[in-house]
Formats: sequence, C-alpha cells, structure tokens
Amino acid sequence: MAGARFLVSGVILYVWARQRGAPRPTRLHWKNTAIIGAFLLLGGNGAVVWAEQWIPSGLAALLVSILPFWIVLLEWMRPDGQRPGLAVVLGLIVGFIGIVVLIGPGNLGGEGDVKPAGAIVLILGSLSWAIGSLWSRDMKLPESGLLTTGMEMLAGGAMLAIAGLFAGELGRLDLANVSAASAYGLLYLITFGSLVAFTSYIWLLDKVSPAMLGTYAYVNPVVAVILGWAIAGEELSLRTAVAAVIVICAVALITTARSKPALKA
Repeated sequence: MAGARFLVSGVILYVWARQRGAPRPTRLHWKNTAIIGAFLLLGGNGAVVWAEQWIPSGLAALLVSILPFWIVLLEWMRPDGQRPGLAVVLGLIVGFIGIVVLIGPGNLGGEGDVKPAGAIVLILGSLSWAIGSLWSRDMKLPESGLLTTGMEMLAGGAMLAIAGLFAGELGRLDLANVSAASAYGLLYLITFGSLVAFTSYIWLLDKVSPAMLGTYAYVNPVVAVILGWAIAGEELSLRTAVAAVIVICAVALITTARSKPALKA
C-alpha cells in the first residue's frame, strides 16, 4: 500500500514537472533523491506503516512526535549548525506535553502488550525522517521542486514496494476483497497525503528553520481529531480542546523564536 501510494504520486509529479519544462535529471540527481527517498519514505514512513501492526495508534502518534527533537538535535550537531534557544526548547517540551494530553495517558498502551520492537522501529523511523530532511538541504538536486519530489517518491515508493514483496505481502493481496472504504482511503493518501502534504513538506525544507519544520508532528494529531469530529461525527472533548491550545502555544513559541549560532570550540 505504501509503495503503491508513492509510486503513483511520483509518476504524476515527475511527468507533470517534465512536461512543464524541467530538465532531464542527471545520474547524480537520481542518486541523491534515492538516498533522501530511502530515509524519508522507506525509513520514516515505512517504519510507521510496519510498526502500527503491533503498536496502538495513540502510542504511535506519541513516538512519532519526537521528530522535532531529532531535527533540532541533528541541526545543532552539524558543523556551523544552530543552537536552539530557550524558547525553542520550551516549545518542543510544551508540544510533546500537548500530544500526551491529546492522546490521554490511558490510551497510550491500547489493548494487550506493546511489542518493544515496534516502539524502537518508530523511534528510529523518526530519526530516519529527520536525517533525510536535513540532508536534502545540502545535496545537489534538480532545480524543479516538483521534479525533485516526484523522484524522491519514485525511489522511496520502489523501495517500499520491494520491501513489501520480500515480506510476502503480494501473496496475501486479494484485490477482489478490497472494500470501497479502503480504495477511497488509498486515493486520499495518494492525493492529499503525497501530492499535497509531502510536496508541501519538501518545499518547506528550504524555507523555514529546522525547529519550525518539525512542528507538523505536533499539529498532525490535532488536525486528525478535528477532521474526525467534522467528517466522522466523533466527539470533541474538553481534553481535546485543551490539548489543541497547548499544541498551538508550542508551535507559536517555536515559530517566533530565533535560534542561536552553534558554539564553536
């Protein structure tokens, strides 16, 4: 599913960018986008897809929300990187607290035992996404952002599809039993999850600070809850409202803060 999602989106973006006049990518471009696609999609998105077979969605959202910490830490460790200011650190902590409140401590464990392997994979998946995000800032890539995004999705989607084949998923696929809800869900992921959201994320990589970029990991769960209320008729509780306010405050702290230059020895 993950491989198909990004392969379809990648083909659409690649063809569109080329028809709009984007030059043919070089071998170096393909190499660099494949590396980024491996970290972002195979390592990052693939970790979530795999781990949620055994990890409750609440705990998964919490573990994924450590992404801003990875991004800020890796950026600080880079040569001439930026040292996070007090407001950024405070914003990261407040945002994490907001996610805990949103999910609810009682919903973190779900039913049954949580497999440690799933939790470890999710944490490493967030690290992989952070590495891919920061590396993409320095690698030589096509001038066309749409072409770059399409190539990353093609490479990452191909890797995810290959991983699925090695896992034996093709033998368990029964297209005749795919429900309409599942088909619409996949179409939604292709359209909004990949063509819109992932393309927007890649565009933002060169436009905002690393700390600000990572705030999407806090906002996503809040948006999901609001959509559940607006579309699926799910209840919007006081706890959800409080969590949303906390997350908004955290994002405001991070987006208005200024990072300090890294300390040099």
